[in-house]
Amino acid sequence: MTDSSVFPDPVYRDTVLAPLFEGVKAHYATGMAAINKAHLVMLAETRILTSGDASAIGGALRDIDSEIDIDALSYTGEHEDYFFLVEAELRDRLGDLGGALHTARSRNDMDHTLFKLVLRRKTGVMIEELQALAEALIAKADAETETLIVAYTHGQPAQPTTFGHYLGAIIEVVLRDLERLDAAANELEHCPMGAAAITTSGFPIDRERVAELLGFKGPLLNAYGCIASVDYVTSLYSAMKLVFINLGRFIQDLQFWSAFEVGQLYVPNSLVQISSIMPQKRNPVPIEHLRHMASVTAGRCDMVIGTMHNTPFTDMNDSEGEVQQAGYAAFESGSRVLRLLATLVSSCRINSDRVARTTDAACITITELSDTLVRDESMTFRQAHEVAASVAKTVIREEQPLAEGYSAFVGAFQNAVGRETVLDEPAFRNAVAAETFVARRDRPGGPAPIALKRALNGYSATLVDLRKRRIERSNRHADAARNLETAFADLLES
Repeated sequence: MTDSSVFPDPVYRDTVLAPLFEGVKAHYATGMAAINKAHLVMLAETRILTSGDASAIGGALRDIDSEIDIDALSYTGEHEDYFFLVEAELRDRLGDLGGALHTARSRNDMDHTLFKLVLRRKTGVMIEELQALAEALIAKADAETETLIVAYTHGQPAQPTTFGHYLGAIIEVVLRDLERLDAAANELEHCPMGAAAITTSGFPIDRERVAELLGFKGPLLNAYGCIASVDYVTSLYSAMKLVFINLGRFIQDLQFWSAFEVGQLYVPNSLVQISSIMPQKRNPVPIEHLRHMASVTAGRCDMVIGTMHNTPFTDMNDSEGEVQQAGYAAFESGSRVLRLLATLVSSCRINSDRVARTTDAACITITELSDTLVRDESMTFRQAHEVAASVAKTVIREEQPLAEGYSAFVGAFQNAVGRETVLDEPAFRNAVAAETFVARRDRPGGPAPIALKRALNGYSATLVDLRKRRIERSNRHADAARNLETAFADLLES
């Protein structure tokens, strides 16, 4: 029987406190050290602590960081968590002065600052990897501006376009996803330190200085909101979820295109596994892994967002260590999706022979025949559409390519209009050619090479701007880390 008056209860220790301690070791110890240094520098600069006291505390922090092997620590229950372990070490070394470091701060503002420090680093990596995917997509689209494919609607062959044009649509979604992630990253750039428990402090703290030393743009203003408004979590994981929901649809198309019956996409041998019993089978299983990993990532994001649902607007464990650490798995699986998809996109190719056969068999250029009749024969679209539909039915029934259907066209036109067509057979063949279909669609957003090249140039410019924003954030963080070490070193010498 355990003593119920002694903290922690063994079960609570093993089910909650010990796992959280391991999480601190894995994710937060470095950030906690940075927060301690920044807060101490601020206490000294504002003269809340004397320079001598601050120097003594700083020396003890330096010794603790160098002497304690965090990775080797195991949770014993002697201290509630790693924060209290460090404070106990300070007091063992400095006596009562060791408790002065916690002046004008709370675990509340420290925790959310720690979480933001970790999330901004992980988000920066994810943005960089998504930008690399966008770069790979743009390069592939540029190389495939004239590569014909069959565009499908409702699972059926619809119209011809180019692989570059299709990828352009994916690129636009990825760029919008990057904008959403960039906005979420910006929400991580305001520091909760100085909010203390919920109302700031009666001491003359300098919140701007701590934010600067930790690489933030500035403090998050409202102290209550610093520890209660966890929308920095929900907005980030919402933006992340959309990335993998959207990429999942792209991945599903790649799976469909690579099916034997469709055969539009060729996946190279380096990304194909062979059946253990059926040697003729080429299984592009990386696409399946992409699909399920994208779904797993979206689900992990949902877990974080769902945990915040209907929680009180105050300090709460629902938004803290346990949930924060669980959410990091979304970054891990998401990273694998982005890196593998960039490799697949760069290495796959279109099977042009299969595209040509499907184009012929499904009459997917027939819309351009209607358009040609409107332009060259002064017909209404509906009348032209009826002629084209009659031609399509005939060639499909007779299992011949549309380009071979000139006689069927002449008959259908004569029956519908009561006169001969002005289109000779070469003009007819040109009208129903997939290359003509694409070339004539040169409006903004269309697949014609000029229109597509113009769009790709715009995508590249947007990507350059997004990359610049990411680099600026990263540089600010790196500069702040150097400045913090300099300020801390100066404090030790004071």
